[in-house]
Amino acid sequence: MSETLFARSDFSSKLLEVLDHVEYRRMESSEDMVEVERLRYKAYKAHDVLALAPKGLLDATDFDSHAHVFGLYYYGELVSTIRLHYVTPEHRVSQSAGAFPWAMDALLDAGLTLIDPARFAADPDLTADLPWIPYLTLRPSIVAAAYFRADRVLQFCRPPHAAFYKRVFYADTIVPGQLAKNYGIDMTLMATNVIEVGRKLLTRYPFFISSASEQRMMFSRNPEDTLPPLTIIPTARFVPEGQFGTDLPL
Repeated sequence: MSETLFARSDFSSKLLEVLDHVEYRRMESSEDMVEVERLRYKAYKAHDVLALAPKGLLDATDFDSHAHVFGLYYYGELVSTIRLHYVTPEHRVSQSAGAFPWAMDALLDAGLTLIDPARFAADPDLTADLPWIPYLTLRPSIVAAAYFRADRVLQFCRPPHAAFYKRVFYADTIVPGQLAKNYGIDMTLMATNVIEVGRKLLTRYPFFISSASEQRMMFSRNPEDTLPPLTIIPTARFVPEGQFGTDLPL
């Protein structure tokens, strides 16, 4: 998606207005995962990439202890879904590791912690009319970086999409486009150093800002916390002006 769809001056304000009609849901029940599977099938079939899901549309990684699957709802309708992995030197399960294990090991052996988004799927019937879907679907990756105090947010993508992540997320290339054997096509691995660019990212795109309470509702699995909410309201518009909802750097 290009920011030229909106004037640069009001791009963020338009997305902040969209947030008033958006909810996130932690997709954890069997019924939720059926909806995720249906949307993945619809999206991947429309883009002719069903064959790139060799383990099926749902797999064991969806239920890993460090995986978080979200649905994005607009006026109560599921429009997209994404899975996030919190990857640590002690827990290395992730999508990117399946394609570029040596690159992931290098980051983790250096002691870094990572947020690895995967299984992005958006309703193909809606994406043309709702061009903000990629931004708000990927928003939880920035919320996760704040909650887990992660060092990097990864972007595992096809090379034609690399420019989007470089422009929006200030991502650096970790692995240039090359054949990912488990996918059979060229992929690239990028990473946003949120420690270095966190302030710039949240200043330019304030819809990525989240409050501490939203971060907990999205990612806490502490049994002492309350039960996970059915839906999570984005809090970017409620964080006081000039604040970022987290101590910087992310």
